[in-house]
Amino acid sequence: MTFNVEKLPREKVFRDPIHNYIHVQHKVILDLINTKEFQRLRRVKQLGTSSFTFQGAEHSRFTHCMGVYEITRLICDNFQRNYPTKNPDDGLWDDNERIVALCAALLHDVGHGPYSHAFEHIFDTDHEQWTQEIITSPETEINQVLRQVSSDFPEKVASVIAKTYPNKQVVQMISSQIDADRMDYLLRDAYFTGTKYGMFDLTRILRVMRPYHEGIAFDANGMHAVEDYVLSRFQMYQQVYFHPVSRGMEVVLTKLLQRAKDLYEHNQMNGFEMPSLLVPFFENRVTITDYLHLDDGILNTYFTLWLDYPDEILKDLAYRFLTRKPFKSAQYTEGTQDLLPKLANIVEAAGFDKKYYTSTNTSYDLPYDVYNPRKHKSRTQIEIMQNDGSLIELSTVSRLVNALTGKILGDERFYFPKAMLEQHSDDIFSEEYTKFQKHIYNDMII
Repeated sequence: MTFNVEKLPREKVFRDPIHNYIHVQHKVILDLINTKEFQRLRRVKQLGTSSFTFQGAEHSRFTHCMGVYEITRLICDNFQRNYPTKNPDDGLWDDNERIVALCAALLHDVGHGPYSHAFEHIFDTDHEQWTQEIITSPETEINQVLRQVSSDFPEKVASVIAKTYPNKQVVQMISSQIDADRMDYLLRDAYFTGTKYGMFDLTRILRVMRPYHEGIAFDANGMHAVEDYVLSRFQMYQQVYFHPVSRGMEVVLTKLLQRAKDLYEHNQMNGFEMPSLLVPFFENRVTITDYLHLDDGILNTYFTLWLDYPDEILKDLAYRFLTRKPFKSAQYTEGTQDLLPKLANIVEAAGFDKKYYTSTNTSYDLPYDVYNPRKHKSRTQIEIMQNDGSLIELSTVSRLVNALTGKILGDERFYFPKAMLEQHSDDIFSEEYTKFQKHIYNDMII
């Protein structure tokens, strides 16, 4: 389908620390950037609680979405320059798909809530579902901008997010094992966290990408750049995304929201501390307007108000979150998992409500694209194109990638208050501390 999309009289550029310039040539893209729903992403951190561990990680979903758009634009340029379609069945790039790809890239994270994944966990929301709803709802400015392209254009863009769009090349640009989304967040997160091992050769990868009937493949002579990307991703998951301190802060945040929800349900949340913008989530009756009202700053404002709330647990958890007092943790295994209820009871005997002060957290369950031994999720393979045009899956030709394929990544941790690892001889709970510490050795539960 051909879309008649208005070009800007002069290209607009945005300065960016990762891509230098982000180039906007279409009016619809600039209009989308200026919508209130997209501007809200400035107020949602890209890495949630990771900024408590890596102090530079203050970047936003807004900057990431702009970066994903720019990488997608570069892919489209490469495909149109080097692999333009000559006939409908050649499997090459039809540049009429460009505007759908660019809009989907820009908007792919517009449905993220505050503190992203912890918020999703406690209120059972799905940012991809919300993204699709924000795109297709007539209530939003984003929808109104997209409908200026065509009446069914919002649904086409949303179907890319849903991975049901008929052109697999467009879908894989935004969502696959090696896509514009992952490439931007790895480079961006590495830059802002100061972790150099997240870097890889983006320019080379873009150069060796090519379209084919079933999606996107990579030239065989670019395999080493793809290997480097896979290793960078592996390192970032282990060193940044699964960092135990960031997860300790996420546990505090989750328990804080859970306590507020429980108090509300028992009619114990009132007065100026009443989180009116959270009430729809407590009552499970959320509209798009309700959802879009929230950002990181709104939650932090409520947490600050709760510092003076009479409920000691809510007050304490708010204090811990705002002043960076993460829960400590220790790894457990199948062999020591049976000890967790006992340890939770010791924590409670030491004066902490175990419902709010103990938790398990498994990095496999965090919503990042790595191997998860407990779930079976089909993923797009990384295909290497041989000289004769045949395709071969990356791990079958790369010893490096094969060594990582199918390996269980991450760990399972039991979280608890730091006080449980401290010892004060005159403390009334010193006996409980001693009992607890006998089960912790070298960051492991024994």
